[in-house]
Amino acid sequence: MARDVETIQAEIDRARNALAVAVDEISDRANPKALAERGKQTAVATLNDPKVKFPLIGVGVLILLLIIRKIFR
Repeated sequence: MARDVETIQAEIDRARNALAVAVDEISDRANPKALAERGKQTAVATLNDPKVKFPLIGVGVLILLLIIRKIFR
């Protein structure tokens, strides 16, 4: 069954639009500034998690106490 020119052109236009959206999304994901910003957001979110935040504070206090102890001995 032969397809008419308008149908073929409409399919080409849909494929072109889908490809343009895909390329835009890939370029956004590969943008170094966007990658850095997402990494920063992930790191901040991880460090604000109480399961990570409080043990890090405890380790910091322990290291500080050990340094003070070494200075005064």
